[in-house]
Amino acid sequence: MKNCSLEKVPEKKMNNFIIRSISGIAFTAIVILAILAGPLWYALLFFIIIALMANEYLNLTIGREKTVTKALAVTSALSLFAISFLIEYSGISYRYLLLCMIPLFAIFITNLYRKEYNIHTFTQEPEKKGEARGGRVNNGYEMFPFAIAAVVYTALPFSSCNLIIFDSEGNYSAFMLLFMFIVLWMNDVGAYCIGSAFGQKGDGKRGKLFPSISPKKSWAGFFGGLASCIMAAVIMSYIDVFEISTTKAIVLGIIICIFGVWGDLTESQLKRNFGVKDSGRIIPGHGGMLDRFDAALLAFPAAIIFSLLI
Repeated sequence: MKNCSLEKVPEKKMNNFIIRSISGIAFTAIVILAILAGPLWYALLFFIIIALMANEYLNLTIGREKTVTKALAVTSALSLFAISFLIEYSGISYRYLLLCMIPLFAIFITNLYRKEYNIHTFTQEPEKKGEARGGRVNNGYEMFPFAIAAVVYTALPFSSCNLIIFDSEGNYSAFMLLFMFIVLWMNDVGAYCIGSAFGQKGDGKRGKLFPSISPKKSWAGFFGGLASCIMAAVIMSYIDVFEISTTKAIVLGIIICIFGVWGDLTESQLKRNFGVKDSGRIIPGHGGMLDRFDAALLAFPAAIIFSLLI
């Protein structure tokens, strides 16, 4: 019986690897095709992605039962992306971004009418007049700032992508966004291959990148991903459609790698603090949308800031 159970372990791992590979390739193809298909397909894809990411983030942080707060936060996130896209796509005024604030303000207002938020219990009286009472008993109010954070964390990064998908003449040109995706994906490939081959050596925490958050990540994997990012960036700099110098491509490759790793670790820290393995189950073998795009949430804004301002 023991031999039988041992024989099934490699088979199970192989099946998981196959499922993960197929779903990953399929999803990557969808992203690339949508980006290349045109601005409306791009906008539709990222509209859906942001909605799913914001919902996953809110499920992790404030829970599934606070439907009104979640709906308002998701609405604000989607309006931020949609309006920023329309500004670049059709030239509407930047003043319409103010509309994103309405559902955010509504969250604060609806909090007034949540009964549990108005039950205030403390276990300690202040020692001196004017000091705050200590030992506050949680009533759920401490969770609502996550609703605001959902907009910043999930919508703002991809909304910034709207600044680079149109050229100076207003024509749709998504090759810079495609460049960033390819570099980011190559970071995953390089980190996985080199990390699997060399990152498992050593005892304890030696060679580990951030063992308290992600025990499987190693410095070997990091440098493998960095090398892959730079290699991919250099190759694309020689392809005319990307219209990017080799020097700029290398710098962007380094930025995307470093901030991509931080983005990955940031989401891992979030999940560990809330005791979950995956943010969702929408992509077989990969988890949720947050799991799939965690690296991009920090890497893309950093790359865009460098591209546009430096």
